[in-house]
Amino acid sequence: MVLVVLLWCAGLGAAAQFGKISVIFEDLRALYGGSGEAGLGLVVSVVGIVGLVFGTTAGLLVQRVGPKRAIVAALALGALVSGVEAALPVYPLMIAARVLEGVSHLTIVVVGPVMIAGLAPEARRPLAMTLWSSFFGVTYAVLALVTGPVVAWGGISGLFLGHAVWMAGFCAILAVVLPADPPRHASPMGNLMAEHLAIYASPRLAAPAMGFCFYTFLYVACLTLLPPQTPLAARALMATGMPLVSIAVSLTLGVRLLGRMSAVQLVQWGYGAAIPGFVLLGLFWGQGAGMLLGGFWLSAALGIVQGASFASIPELNPTVEGRARASGAVAQLGNLGTTTGTPVLAALLAWGGAGVL
Repeated sequence: MVLVVLLWCAGLGAAAQFGKISVIFEDLRALYGGSGEAGLGLVVSVVGIVGLVFGTTAGLLVQRVGPKRAIVAALALGALVSGVEAALPVYPLMIAARVLEGVSHLTIVVVGPVMIAGLAPEARRPLAMTLWSSFFGVTYAVLALVTGPVVAWGGISGLFLGHAVWMAGFCAILAVVLPADPPRHASPMGNLMAEHLAIYASPRLAAPAMGFCFYTFLYVACLTLLPPQTPLAARALMATGMPLVSIAVSLTLGVRLLGRMSAVQLVQWGYGAAIPGFVLLGLFWGQGAGMLLGGFWLSAALGIVQGASFASIPELNPTVEGRARASGAVAQLGNLGTTTGTPVLAALLAWGGAGVL
């Protein structure tokens, strides 16, 4: 479980590859605003685009390279790239750095659940996979606390340098403590389209990704859209409370329920439990207490989906190869949900109002 926590810390660094840009987005506008809103947005989103395009391919590569080699190399690359970003290079070089950071991010989020599933004792595997699933929410919460003091001390370059030190530190630690990879397979990659089709034709490989796609589609969009629609007095509580409720319920009730039912069943129950949350939002849209109750209910239900989706990877796939492929699909479809959810639900809200949403 110590190794599980260390891998989770690497996951925090991977989530910060998104989060560090989000929390200083307005500061970056002064540097790269001349590239337009789309160009500025690309600084954030290009990391996810890499995962959307190459997620499943990364899963195939990891099983050939070996998970330890892959995650140590990814952390080293992440540290190097964040160091380059600290110099605040011109826009084309920043985008190139972010593309490389997308490769680092994708590798970590594919390898993390594979290694955790293999290392965690069987009795604690649901807890370990649920802990891993919390890495994005925890990272954003921590960044919200530390960004102000760090930027006041060293500017936005200080934030990038701090991230580089974190990535380099865990690169060194995991290089020493993780068990060696099994012998590598010398088999060629084969036809990538055929490999993709084989993954998505397999219910056991594809199911975790299918469930996770709709989680990211809903959760990220609601976390973005609900706070601005909440009365001003309750807006901050909605914005900070939703991710915290999600993490807390996932690590408590979610873990307990995983001991009583399969992860696949729990994903289904989580989506069912989210429905009353949407009903509450529809009934009390724009009203403080009702909106908060609906938002928190929705976050709690989707937090259960979050943890159970990752727990379903080892439950459905007993081999390392299968878990790597399933994790690659989770990365790919998770990025699909993240990319499409906010614009689709924002368009629904603008077109038909809260009832249609």
